[in-house]
Amino acid sequence: MASDPKADLHRYLRTARDTVVWKLDGLSEYDVRRPLTPTGTNLLGLVKHLATTEQEYFGACMGREFPEKLPWIEQIDTGADPNADMFATADESREDILSLYRRAAEFADTTISELPLDAPGVVPWWPEDRKYVTLHLLLVHMIAETNRHAGHVDILREGLDGVAGLREGVSNLPDQDWAAYRERVELAAREAADRA
Repeated sequence: MASDPKADLHRYLRTARDTVVWKLDGLSEYDVRRPLTPTGTNLLGLVKHLATTEQEYFGACMGREFPEKLPWIEQIDTGADPNADMFATADESREDILSLYRRAAEFADTTISELPLDAPGVVPWWPEDRKYVTLHLLLVHMIAETNRHAGHVDILREGLDGVAGLREGVSNLPDQDWAAYRERVELAAREAADRA
């Protein structure tokens, strides 16, 4: 059976999206929003960021217009708030952000479905020598971007309540005593530190 490269790439992007969204399930409003690293990384902000990037890369960069104006884009573009897409304001509900992500994904899916992989595009904020792209390159970029942030949400969620794994119903983790494993890793780290 022959592989369809565009369908394969699209499937990987969709899977990564599903993972990101699933990691918010069951958490309080505070826990999906609160900063969990010194740089303010938070779960809902990562979803808002991904919604922003999907509509940009598969929209304007491919000569298409997302039907909504995202108010924080101007703040980012002007430098007034370069992190405006990295957190949800108190007025933006979880459902607002998740709904935006679904709409941005549907918009991106339409672009991906309608254009060939070699369709040309331009990423104006990339360096001159790399800003002329194809749909193929943007798909690879968004798979990498989404999976990078899926890794962030994995770690943040595990730190909050211990929920870990690839997606609901498919943990992709071995069934083992994780406390004993963690202790083994800690012991190895201490032994290595003592030898240094």
